[in-house]
Amino acid sequence: MKSQGTAAREAAEELAIQALTFIAGDAQRLGHFLAITGIGPEQIRAAAREPGFLAGVLDHIASDEKLLTAFAAESGFAPDDIGKAQAALGGRPWEREVP
Repeated sequence: MKSQGTAAREAAEELAIQALTFIAGDAQRLGHFLAITGIGPEQIRAAAREPGFLAGVLDHIASDEKLLTAFAAESGFAPDDIGKAQAALGGRPWEREVP
């Protein structure tokens, strides 16, 4: 049986993956996300395996009210769910390691 913390983290990761899918589903949203994060489209899969990346996706969504509202409307999640998921993932923004 999973602990409550583990279940919350897994739910938060699933929400963040849906948020990433939402971002990737629109060329303009994806371009903006890539420009802000500094990663290239070919690096998304590798970056998604880095600790904190999914929290960073949620930070990105939460930082733009228009984007947050659009994601909430499309996904069925309440905007507050993003904040709860951020907390479950550690609440720290993702910072990409720069070589």
